[in-house]
This record gives sequence, structure tokens and C-alpha cells, in this order.
Amino acid sequence: MASTDNDRRPKYQRIADSLREAIRSGTYGPGDRLPGENELMATHGVARMTARQALSVLKDEGVAESRKGAGVFVRAFRPLRRRGIQRLSQEQWGSGRSIWSADIENRTLTVDQVTVSEEEAPEGIGAVLELGDGDTVCVRRRRFVLDGKPVLLATSYLPTSVVAGSAIMQEDTGPGGTYARLAELGYKPVHFREEIRSRMPTKGEADQLSISAGTPVILICRTAFADEGRPVEINEMTLDAASYILEYDFDA
Repeated sequence: MASTDNDRRPKYQRIADSLREAIRSGTYGPGDRLPGENELMATHGVARMTARQALSVLKDEGVAESRKGAGVFVRAFRPLRRRGIQRLSQEQWGSGRSIWSADIENRTLTVDQVTVSEEEAPEGIGAVLELGDGDTVCVRRRRFVLDGKPVLLATSYLPTSVVAGSAIMQEDTGPGGTYARLAELGYKPVHFREEIRSRMPTKGEADQLSISAGTPVILICRTAFADEGRPVEINEMTLDAASYILEYDFDA
């Protein structure tokens, strides 16, 4: 982006805009090294701190990433298009396919961290799941990695009274995942509600997602309902915002 004499924005923002435009135009492609601090100082006549701030803007946006001892490079990771409606259709999980298969095409997805436990319901979770005093929940915590990049942290809560003794209490829930198992138990999900918001990550989230503290995360809370409006699962998800495009396709 060309700067003008009356552009009052800080110099580091103008430099960041120029680099971002060069990336968009193809001057720098995925995996290419961006000009370093010394090059930016010489080209733009700025101090080192200004050059460093400009590069930090791109890293915080998820556009670029640092490689220790090598410099700053255009991020090569292709954003994941999350198809919010298609992925939750009964046709998807009811046929034994993972809901993720609607999103990832032929890319490699792994779940590299899984824990399953029975716990007391956190504040608010028990009320939404309509649990009684002393009722517990099955808690499933996972980290999803796409093309070697952590992209999502997910924690699901399900009434223990519903899922006890089923594959949902195991790390591997089997074909079709949790929703297929719920259907087998007589609690087939027939309706979903998702709430979406965004914020900056906690240190723990930034570490687990391998993102900088300045990269925002998307929070999605999904509630699954069985017949007669009975809530059977709450799934709290934390997404690396730079790794996702959220797509919702529906008729008018």
C-alpha cells in the first residue's frame, strides 16, 4: 500500500500494510522469506523497533511466522473452511463419516491429544444439560491437528447417565463419532445450536495452538439436542482464528 504525506498512521502500520499487499499480490508466496529487520530499516528509513513492530503485526494476524535463526516467512498453512451446517447433518455422521470429513477434503487431520473422564459438571454446564444434584458428566478433551498445525481445542460434556458404558467413554468413539453413538443409545441429535464469539487467547491456549499471544481465537459453543428438546452434549471449541474460514450455506 502506498503511503502519502498526510498518512498519520504509525510507520510500522504502513510498513505492515505494504508487506501485506505484497503477499496478496503474490510478490511473496507461501513459505517465502519476508524482508528482515535490517532490510526494512534500510528501505523505509526507520529504527529497528519500528521494523520489528511491522513484522509483529503480520505474525499476530497469522499471515507470517518466525523460524528461529532463519527470519520471518509467509505462513504456508491453508485456512480450513469449516462448513457449519453441512458437517452436522445426519447424513454425515449417520453414515459413519466424521463430521470433519465435510471440512478437510484430502488433507491430513489427527487428534494428537485425547482425555476422557467422569467429572462433576462445571458451573453452568449442569444447568444447560438439565442435570440433577450429584449428576456427573463425561468430559472429552481433544486437540485437533491439521497438516501438522494445531487448529482446534475441544471439550465436550455429556450426561454420564446417558453415555455410561458406551464407546463415548472411550478415547475412540468409532465410526460417525459421538453423534452416531448417541443415536445408538436412543438420543439421536435432531437439533444443534452454536454460539460464536472471539477474544485473545490465554497463555495455555496460545501454547497448545502454537500461536502468538496476539492472534485471536474463535470460541464456538455447540449444544446438541435430542427429541423433545433434550440437551445431550455441550461442546466448547477454541479455534485458531487465522486457521479458519467459517462458512454457513443455507436457503433463504
